[in-house]
Amino acid sequence: MANQSTWMTRSAGVLMPVSSLPSKYGIGTFGKAAREWIDFLCAAHQRFWQVLPLGPTSFGNSPYQSYSAFAGEPLYIDLELLCQDGLLKEKRCKRANWGSNPEKADYEALRNERAQVLQKAFENFKKPKALSRFRKKNAAWVEDYALFMALKNLHNGRPWYEWEEDIKLRRPAALKEWTKKCEKEIDYHVFTQYLFFEQWKDIKKYANKKGILIIGDAPIYVSGDSSDVWAHPWLFQLDEDNNPTEVAGCPPDAFSADGQL
Repeated sequence: MANQSTWMTRSAGVLMPVSSLPSKYGIGTFGKAAREWIDFLCAAHQRFWQVLPLGPTSFGNSPYQSYSAFAGEPLYIDLELLCQDGLLKEKRCKRANWGSNPEKADYEALRNERAQVLQKAFENFKKPKALSRFRKKNAAWVEDYALFMALKNLHNGRPWYEWEEDIKLRRPAALKEWTKKCEKEIDYHVFTQYLFFEQWKDIKKYANKKGILIIGDAPIYVSGDSSDVWAHPWLFQLDEDNNPTEVAGCPPDAFSADGQL
């Protein structure tokens, strides 16, 4: 680990999104390729691995537009590690459609296939105490996120502000009703977050042991269509119907003639 004198020396690093790591399953993950990348950085006398935001991507599949400021992208869960843990069979992973272009991530195909594969892993999972501990430790955000994702799937991906008024405004009776209806899917989404953070914790530990520090890029703003805004509307500039009254952005520049919201 770095001490004060280490931080004062000149260091270098490389930006590499997790999604861009090599993979036979359509997108980079926290598996073998991530460890090989860390080994490369170490051999090249690099000090930092900069990653892009790791949250679950939403509109445009941009890492800067996430469904949660706290959750992780389930697509980065390594399937080979799940096979080693006995949660999946390799032949099930190989026969899935991970997209046809090895240089680009086909997010639509990936999300359809990953949901089925990770659902199978969920059915095979036999560590309820570990999952319960994770759930309790992260209760401040993971329950809202899991319900949000379950509801989003039931509403065919529509943003929360287009849902029925009772659940859009999180009225207690509606929350109780939908939580009961979506119990199994909520459990599944909590499970995917458990897997994400277990694998991420291991890869960060591996990097630190090699002397590599991970630095992150983070979205400047919380996404409007996110579990954070839906669950905590009082923290944002919304009207009585939870519609935004102000939207942050930046003026026109070399990247956008009209500016950006």
